Amino acid sequence: GITASGHQVKSFFNHTAYLSCYFTNSQKTDIKDLRIFWQKGIAEVVHEVYYGQEKHDNLSPKYINRTKMDMNKWTLQLLNAGIVDEGQYTCIIQHRDKESPKVIHKSECSLSIIANYSQPEITQLPTGELKPKENLNLSCSSSGGYPEPRQMIWLISYENTTNRHIHHMDISQDAVTKLYNVTSKLNITVPTNVLTNISCLLHLREELGSLVSAPLVIEIQREETEQGKVNFFGPLIAVIILITLLLGFVILKNRNISSTSQS
Repeated sequence: GITASGHQVKSFFNHTAYLSCYFTNSQKTDIKDLRIFWQKGIAEVVHEVYYGQEKHDNLSPKYINRTKMDMNKWTLQLLNAGIVDEGQYTCIIQHRDKESPKVIHKSECSLSIIANYSQPEITQLPTGELKPKENLNLSCSSSGGYPEPRQMIWLISYENTTNRHIHHMDISQDAVTKLYNVTSKLNITVPTNVLTNISCLLHLREELGSLVSAPLVIEIQREETEQGKVNFFGPLIAVIILITLLLGFVILKNRNISSTSQS
């Protein structure tokens, strides 16, 4: 009789996807008495084996030269699987009959595509030397992934404390490959007097896990530097003022003595 089943299939982007008919052929039927064809949705013919011979007349153009049928495993190989190939596929097997072909097996599977995102990378805008109390503009980006990620989180760590910041994530999709690029921005004041590590964490979908950037390390000692300047220049200025006063007093005294002698 007819058997129907549904299965989930995942494949990496640009790799071969394996779609199984899950047909056991318990009756040991000769392939020359069977017609096997795969279709996507209700209109696109993906592959057809017509009583032992592959037939290409009815194939959807985008699947020509992209499919192979392993008759030992009753599995269809879909080459260079892309995002546009996601969807529901149906395997239908018909047995040759005197009156008309009879459907003896039918199964369905849903194909999902996975593409690995690049490791998130933090960039500083503008680049250059950091100065205390200035605004620090950071951008974290990851590209070439699928499906769309859940969120991007900024992690700011210092003195055994980690703060999490969730900001808006800009998402763009390539018009051809349909892969996603994501970016998040962070604006903070340059931290001082404490070793600070800034990272961004990209949360992916389902069991795909997360990706984390290399940390941006910031260590600026502002107060000690300024205090050093005060401690150095303060006494120096005082000495200069004292010497100036003494010189003025000596000059004034000499003038008074000179005036008295002339009288």
